[in-house]
Amino acid sequence: MEIEVQGLKIAYETAGSGAPLLLLHGWGVEHSVFQGLIQHFSKFMQVWAVDFPGFGESGEPFAVWGIGEYADFTQAFCGAVGCNDPAILGHSFGGRVAIVLGERGFGSKLVLTDAAGLRPKRSVGYFWRVYSYKAAKKVMSLPGLKRWYDRALALWLNSNPSTDYALATGIMRKIFVKVVNEDLKACLPQIKQPTLLMWGEMDTATPLADGQKMAKLIADCGLVVFKDAGHYPFLEQPAYFFRVLESFLNIS
Repeated sequence: MEIEVQGLKIAYETAGSGAPLLLLHGWGVEHSVFQGLIQHFSKFMQVWAVDFPGFGESGEPFAVWGIGEYADFTQAFCGAVGCNDPAILGHSFGGRVAIVLGERGFGSKLVLTDAAGLRPKRSVGYFWRVYSYKAAKKVMSLPGLKRWYDRALALWLNSNPSTDYALATGIMRKIFVKVVNEDLKACLPQIKQPTLLMWGEMDTATPLADGQKMAKLIADCGLVVFKDAGHYPFLEQPAYFFRVLESFLNIS
């Protein structure tokens, strides 16, 4: 589906009916990384997943955006499509946006999975990685391979270490530099919504230590650690991930 928001062509997907669940993807991927979540949770809720501006099939921002502008966009998108007071799940870069939304009081509940937001101690080139996502997705969509799609895609995502900065071009490279230098630590104590942190124990992109720090700073918060999982626990251990999320969202 497509809609125009803030003068930009925006690609998104929605499925199901009921209470809204908004999925916000990480850097270097697009909303289809959440296909497993969309298919499962659309049985119980109306799920919305959007390509952020500059990713997937959505147009690039006209200026150098920071996290605040991406949060503004997300609120404008929700208003345009009627996604009212959603539970919000943000992964990695999408977690940054979810943190700012939470600070603003937007959203009924927050789920931060392997979320970025704390300034890394290591260099940008080392800390941030992007993956050959589209190539892996196309290969694993071939007949006979779909049954292993999620697990194989997670393995691919966790084993291709090209940096986000190197693969970004034009204005997106400038946006990347801006957003990774924004420290959202001060936003965390302002989050009042019930919040769940879901983290891969072996994550090297946003280390578990970041999740543990966030858990201490958010008032109404719990942390679930996925043993032996990396940066994509919802792909690596989907059954367990879904059960934990169902419990937090009060799905029976």
